[in-house]
Amino acid sequence: MAVALIVAAGRGERLGSGRPKALVTLAGRPMVEWSVAAIRALEAVERIVVALPAEALEAVPEGALAVAGGAARSQSVRAALQAAGPGDPVIVHDAARPLAGTELFARVLQELARSGADAVTAATPVSDTIKEVDAAGRVVRTLERSRLWAIQTPQVFRRAVLERALLGASEERLAAATDDAGLVEQLGGSVRVLDAGAGNIKVTTPTDLQLAELLLARAGERPAGGGRGSTPVGGGGSGPSGVGGAGPTGGGGSRPSGGGGSGPSGGRGAGPTGGRGSGPSGGRGGRERGPIG
Repeated sequence: MAVALIVAAGRGERLGSGRPKALVTLAGRPMVEWSVAAIRALEAVERIVVALPAEALEAVPEGALAVAGGAARSQSVRAALQAAGPGDPVIVHDAARPLAGTELFARVLQELARSGADAVTAATPVSDTIKEVDAAGRVVRTLERSRLWAIQTPQVFRRAVLERALLGASEERLAAATDDAGLVEQLGGSVRVLDAGAGNIKVTTPTDLQLAELLLARAGERPAGGGRGSTPVGGGGSGPSGVGGAGPTGGGGSRPSGGGGSGPSGGRGAGPTGGRGSGPSGGRGGRERGPIG
């Protein structure tokens, strides 16, 4: 059975909320609850650990365990992994991507099993032209866009590989890491990308938060009560979409719902459900990860 680690220890200065970003309200619930709800709907996951600021551990959503995060992102992942207990593979996800839904998590797990890679990461092909620039602002070169992917979460790892990457790294390397798949690459591990589509946005600024609210509102999503429902998912399209009864929904008029089922605990509803619509979406299957500019 898999375990899931949610990174939610960021202070969110750019969001300007005055509190940890993961606890900012999004569509009526703390942002981190959307990710916990999406993962709880996966039968393959037996435990969820959330890395929160040390002073906010009591804010952990129902159905998850809390651990104090570190000063840097990968330090928080390491702390959560050490607290997670047994479980393989390991899902790592940023609470700042609240529109990632149940199907996207399922797809990265499936791609890890199918590909035999050490890690699989959600990603999206870069659409802008990317230029390398020196410290003086001069363009050094223009990178080949067709090989560039913007890396996201969820990321899923074979546990032994992630443990080597995190537990064997210096504090300086962990502090410099912007994603855990990069640490696996540095060990020579194989990493594949899986297209998450355009809707798996990261909430960093007030504008991002407004966009996430808009995407959920357009899909008719509101917080749900009940048990293990599903939340925004990656599907085949663009914007908040649900496939197979999971995620923010469009057509068919489906509404949020909770459900019963097994998992770390019962408790609050796990979020929006329904059919196709607009929102976090999945597209192409896994690919080898290309250079990142």
